[in-house]
Amino acid sequence: MTEAAEVAEAAEVRAFWRRLGLPGLVDVHTHFMPERVLRKVWDYFDAIGPATGGQLEWPITYRREEAERVALIREFGVRAFTAMLYPHKPGMAEWLNGWAVDFAARTPDCLHTSTLFPEPGVGDYVRAALDSGARVFKAHVQVGAYDPADELLDPAWGLLAESRTPVVIHCGSGPAPGKHTGPEPVRRVLARHPRLRLVIAHMGMPEYEDFLDLAERYGEVRLDTTMSFTDFSERLAPFPPAALPRLAALGDRVLLGSDFPNIPYPYLHQLRALERLDLGDDWLRAVCHDNGARLFGA
Repeated sequence: MTEAAEVAEAAEVRAFWRRLGLPGLVDVHTHFMPERVLRKVWDYFDAIGPATGGQLEWPITYRREEAERVALIREFGVRAFTAMLYPHKPGMAEWLNGWAVDFAARTPDCLHTSTLFPEPGVGDYVRAALDSGARVFKAHVQVGAYDPADELLDPAWGLLAESRTPVVIHCGSGPAPGKHTGPEPVRRVLARHPRLRLVIAHMGMPEYEDFLDLAERYGEVRLDTTMSFTDFSERLAPFPPAALPRLAALGDRVLLGSDFPNIPYPYLHQLRALERLDLGDDWLRAVCHDNGARLFGA
């Protein structure tokens, strides 16, 4: 996307939330991480097209340097955002958390984000992250290829439940299933830690209704909208229209997420996709700002 197109898009994004009478947006699912790690993430998405014979292309819309990405999300009017980062092997989470401390210090509108992995000592570094000011955690079951119900994680889940710290967890089986994706491992976690504030990333795509079940059963479970309802995702894993009344009823526990900057379409499209669900302006206000602002005091 050209600089001129980004300027025009930012104006449209601001017009979206101003029409709703909001002071801006709260986006609970954006990615900032060490540059060399982010480059590897982008390499992964770049390889999807060739790997699928061109059937699925995933261009990175906002392939910019960190400072430019921060400036752009601020231009969109995002008042609070996250630095979703995640390890794929033991020994990596604590290092990422150290980077996140510095990023949060120099980016005050970013909610200080930390992560975890099932390994000895996870409880200690999760406690250290909380002591350093972490306000949200990211767990990526698919990339990490781990069982979230692994007993090694029990001390960490206990600390996070006790501190009421939200955890954005990618646990659905999209875009490709993993050994431990799907609702069943999460059910086991919640059975042991029912007060854990899990935010189900991507609405649990494609197991939408199973994760709606969990949100209806556990009052602290929330869902984020990341990539859901967009043209891109509707082609791959459409949200069932019959479940829209359930989504409307959970309007106080659905949070805006975008996956910025790693999305294959403009940021505005996520907002338009939510708007065309036709669940009403009150629902949009809650999802795009009020629920996140209340959860994080933002």
